[in-house]
Amino acid sequence: MPTIKQVKNIEYFTKGHRGLLYKGDYKKEKVVIKTERKESQAMGRVENEVNYLKILNEKGIGPKLYFYDKKFTYFVYEFIDGPFFPIFLEHCTKKNKVLIKKIIKQVFIQCFRMDKIKTNKEEMHHPYKHILIDNKTKKPVLVDFERCHKSLEPKNVTQFCTYIISDFISKALKDKGIKVNREKMIKAAKRYKKDIKKQNLDKIISLIK
Repeated sequence: MPTIKQVKNIEYFTKGHRGLLYKGDYKKEKVVIKTERKESQAMGRVENEVNYLKILNEKGIGPKLYFYDKKFTYFVYEFIDGPFFPIFLEHCTKKNKVLIKKIIKQVFIQCFRMDKIKTNKEEMHHPYKHILIDNKTKKPVLVDFERCHKSLEPKNVTQFCTYIISDFISKALKDKGIKVNREKMIKAAKRYKKDIKKQNLDKIISLIK
């Protein structure tokens, strides 16, 4: 198992509600090192996130998990170079309409995959710092899985529906030439909640016009 000693050029990056993040280089790749903040009341978040990243990486979700220590004091994962979705959206124009719609669809598909394995990410109703847009691939990468948990009634897709029709995001989308019918989206989300299947997801995605 690799160790933190193999990560070079480590420097402070940022902090979240429960964790501290550092950047570094590992085998010529940019990586992030995440540790728990000592003052955080939420214990075991690193272990929880590591366990879910293992599962979700197999579904094509989240940054690549490289390694972690046995005591779960830290873990190392792929650095995603790009802005959070709201910032990305802010800098887009109507010329980016097709790309924006593609990104939203990809987020919905990832949410659907989590729903299918009965896993709630949480935060998808307000994922301000949970969706990064990779500068190179222009694909969305979900991050921050420390609150992930199993649920018999997963709500990743329905939470993201709530986000898309929120005043701020719906207005931002409208400015880029993208319309979302609020009433139809609410109905489609309710239908999906009762029966989580691809057909109902496709109906939701089709409302992003």
